[in-house]
Order: sequence, then C-alpha cells, then structure tokens
Amino acid sequence: MRYLTPRKRAEGLGAARHGTGHHIAMTVSGWALLFIVPVFVFVLARTLGQGYEAVRDTFANPFVAILTGLFLFVGMRHFAKGAQMAIEDYAHGFTREALVMLANAVAYLVIAVGFYALIKLAL
Repeated sequence: MRYLTPRKRAEGLGAARHGTGHHIAMTVSGWALLFIVPVFVFVLARTLGQGYEAVRDTFANPFVAILTGLFLFVGMRHFAKGAQMAIEDYAHGFTREALVMLANAVAYLVIAVGFYALIKLAL
C-alpha cells in the first residue's frame, strides 16, 4: 500500500529525475541566447561583403571572438538539450539512446569545428 499521494510522488525532480534540470538549462540558455544572438548578428552583418582582411580584423577583436565562442557553445548546447527532449518524447529503447548520442555528437562536432575556425581566423 502506498502512503504517498500522486502529487507528492511527482514533486521535486519529476518522474525521470532530470526533467527539472533540463528545463532550467533550457531556460537559462534561452535567456543567454536572447542577448547573444542579436549582438552576434549585428557584428556578422557588419562583416558581410568585406574582404578577408577586414573580416579577419573584425574577428581578431577579443570582444567579437569571445562573443562568437559564446554563440557557438551556448547555441549548440541549447540545440543538443532541445533535441534530446524531443527525442525522449518520441523515441524508445536503443533508438532513443542512439539519437541522443548522435545529437550530442553533432553539437560537440559543430562546437569543435567552429572553435577551430575561430582560432584560425582570429590569430
């Protein structure tokens, strides 16, 4: 016989014990992207149509380099968490695990390639 009410069992971290953490991570990264993306788009728009040297000079600026790195990292982690939540809703078993690992691998691959390109461009 269970003495806990359904509400008491559902309080805290949720049934899977990680839903609240995902929600908080998505909320924080969403708010961060709300400020990062417009500034990054403004900086990127200023470099469109310019030559290689002008673009290289723009990305050699520490503020722009850090902003680009933040955009890559926070954006891809936000993508990976969102994809994981969608995959967990619609896939089951080994397929779920494989797709979550694939989403994380794609996110980290884009981060690594983006950081490499940023370093090559900025230095």
